[in-house]
Amino acid sequence: MTRIENVLLRWGGKVMLLAIGVWVAAILGIFVGAWRLRWPWVLYFIATVIFTALVIQWTNAVRQRYIREAPLPRFLQRKLRETYPHLSTRDCELVERGLRQFFMACLRSNQQFVAMPSKAVDALWHEFILHTQAYKLWCQNALGFFLHHTPAEALGHKARHNDGLRRCWYWVCKEESIDPKAPSRLPLLFALDAKFAIAGGFSYVPDCSDIARKSDAGGSGGDSYCGTSFSDGSYSGSSGDFGGAESSDAGSDGGGDGGGDGGGCGGGGD
Repeated sequence: MTRIENVLLRWGGKVMLLAIGVWVAAILGIFVGAWRLRWPWVLYFIATVIFTALVIQWTNAVRQRYIREAPLPRFLQRKLRETYPHLSTRDCELVERGLRQFFMACLRSNQQFVAMPSKAVDALWHEFILHTQAYKLWCQNALGFFLHHTPAEALGHKARHNDGLRRCWYWVCKEESIDPKAPSRLPLLFALDAKFAIAGGFSYVPDCSDIARKSDAGGSGGDSYCGTSFSDGSYSGSSGDFGGAESSDAGSDGGGDGGGDGGGCGGGGD
């Protein structure tokens, strides 16, 4: 990253607070200033709003590039292979990509709760957070807030426990240009556990009809979850907006709608 981008990531939040103060001053100037001074205040207010919007957009773009490209500590893949010895170096790289997808979903959800759907990626995330200084710096640059670790989870039958997973599904599908309501394939983050036969992992298929076909053929589909469950309402009472993902840019709820084990951008199963 350039020096300007580093400054932007470090001070972007303080710039936002300063801009809010300027807005308040401008609004007061508009309403209490003499009539001859109101138009300059109006123009000043409009200029600060435009400037703030540009800073927000630029900061978000820099954070997204950081998540996609900034190197993660090299020891994380070694730690992952200690947990899952059957994984190759290439496998570990894919798990790392899955972690980047999760961080991207957290960023794009504006601090709303996002659940972790993969045991393998959860293990890598857990190792990362144990190294507090490196993880704190990553969170500052990638997200602008500290992301607490909470356990991976699968779809449950209690609708209020699924919004975090539904946001995760929505944003990782968007990241891979997959239609979240009619997926033709699984996004990486939701495919890793089954792909690498992770013990106790969560297995997904793109469409519920895939499970039905396996059952009709005498196979086992009962241990799999399907991507279309995120949009057809069968596992949630909020099928139209993916747990708020499609309206997440309108605000933040502070991450309080997760499952039973924790809040924030993470996971908690039922």
